[in-house]
Parts: sequence; structure tokens; C-alpha cells
Amino acid sequence: MIVCGVDEAGRGSMVGPLVVAGIAIERSKIKTLEQLGVRDSKKLTPASRRRLYRQILNLADDYAVFRISPKIIDMHVARHQLNHLEALYMARIIKKLGPHTSYVDSCDVNASRFGKELEKLSNISNIKAYHHADAKFLVVSAASIIAKVTRDRAIEKLAKSYSIGSGYPSDSRTITCVRNCFAKTGKMPDFVRKSWAPAQKIANYQAA
Repeated sequence: MIVCGVDEAGRGSMVGPLVVAGIAIERSKIKTLEQLGVRDSKKLTPASRRRLYRQILNLADDYAVFRISPKIIDMHVARHQLNHLEALYMARIIKKLGPHTSYVDSCDVNASRFGKELEKLSNISNIKAYHHADAKFLVVSAASIIAKVTRDRAIEKLAKSYSIGSGYPSDSRTITCVRNCFAKTGKMPDFVRKSWAPAQKIANYQAA
């Protein structure tokens, strides 16, 4: 019995990709995930996530990871379709992995509706969407780790050229970096999500 867990990382970030990841694993191996110390990626240190990342991929029967660029994110935000964008990529993962049952962390306030959308998009049934699924199901926790480590690596790559901070608008280093980049070139860098309110505020202030 193959089960799948799907989660994302970086949805609220101002910069960098939104990463959606999924793993497929025999149900009998889920106990091993627990023994390895797998849990919601937000409750783990970066070092623990990196260690578990490799162990999870070695244990999983299959996995899939998609990185969604700021440009694609901005296009969908303009249409008020950010949840739909996430659903599209989650459905692609589930379709690729072909599990008997899938557990998904819902970004929709109506988790049941989100699960039905995924079933329609993937043409696969038995998709169970829940809020905080990454804290409820180990297979989703494992997917959250894969997504988070992949996302962290993308930010680390940016950090080699920019003082980007965490990438989230609550981080003053991120705001300062984006403000400085815009001031130097008169436009937002490609790694910034231009549809985010803090980015628009910076652009409007500099243009005034």
C-alpha cells in the first residue's frame, strides 16, 4: 500500500521560489519515519532537516519536487489564483507518484474543497486534505522537510550575491535588500515576488 504526503515551503515569502514536494512510501515504512525523528519541518533545526532530507529520500519509494518561480506566482496572484496554483502542482505530484492514498496540507480554508479540487486535477481519488497535515501525518511531515530543505538551498544560493535574510517580509534584512536592489536598478529583481504588498510599497515609494 503506497501512501503519499505533499506539502509546500515558502508560500508567504517575499522572495525566491514556492517549493512543493511529495514523497511516496509503503505504509509499512511509516514507522521508520517516526524512528528517524521525522516531524513537522518547522519544529526541526536546519541541521536536523538536512540530515533527515537524505534519510527520507533513501527510504522513500519515490518523490517529486517542483520549484515555482516568482514570475509564475505573480501571474497567478494577479488572477487571485494562488491556491489554484498550489493545487496544480500538488496534483502533478500525486499523479506522478500514483499512490493508493494521499495526505495533503491544505492551503484552502475549506480543506475538503481543496481535496476535491486535487482529485479533479489529478484524476486520482482518495486524496485527504487537512489543515496542519504536516503536524498530523508523518508522511506529510517528511514531504515538508523535503520542501523546506529545497527552499532553504534556493535562499542560500541567493545569499551568495545578496544580503537576502530569510526572504520573508517580517525580516528587516529582506526588506532592506529588496529596497536597495530597487534603488540601484529602478526595477525589482527577478527573485522578488512583485505582487506582494511589501514589494509594491517599496516600488511605489521609490517612484514617488
